[in-house]
Amino acid sequence: MTTLTVTINGRTYAPRDVRDELTMNDFLREYLGMTGTKFGCGVAQCLSCAIIVDDPDGTSYTSPTCIVPAINFNGKSIRTVEGHAKNGELSPLQKAFIEHFSFQCGYCTAGFVNEGQVLLERLAKKPVPRTDLEKTIAEALDGHLCRCTGYVKYHEAIRAVILADPDRYLS
Repeated sequence: MTTLTVTINGRTYAPRDVRDELTMNDFLREYLGMTGTKFGCGVAQCLSCAIIVDDPDGTSYTSPTCIVPAINFNGKSIRTVEGHAKNGELSPLQKAFIEHFSFQCGYCTAGFVNEGQVLLERLAKKPVPRTDLEKTIAEALDGHLCRCTGYVKYHEAIRAVILADPDRYLS
């Protein structure tokens, strides 16, 4: 057993005793009832289970949760798909996913939303030229698998958010 302290969507959960082998996916789903993070392939290849990890320097990245022990997130601040909406209002990215019907079964959607959010935050700090936009989105989503082949719709939704505020995201 290990004592875990983790901040999730701005709320600190601590101290929690967890089994050393407990995955973060199981911790989120079974201990906290946060079922938005899915268990897909179980080998960190589809990234349906991806969450956002916020570094102290203000940068963020996604991490799989299906094979990563919860204790690896000890002392970290993370965000799950449940943390995107604020005061009952969906984020612009979530709205774009709905408007573009960027899901079919929806199983992989949380991972795509989290990856898209990390991309938006990165572009807000370091915009890219308009000519590099398509490539930038494709590279960000690379590695995420959708068994329903919804890739185009995910790409379109993220592009729509960026193009809705080009002064923020494009150079």
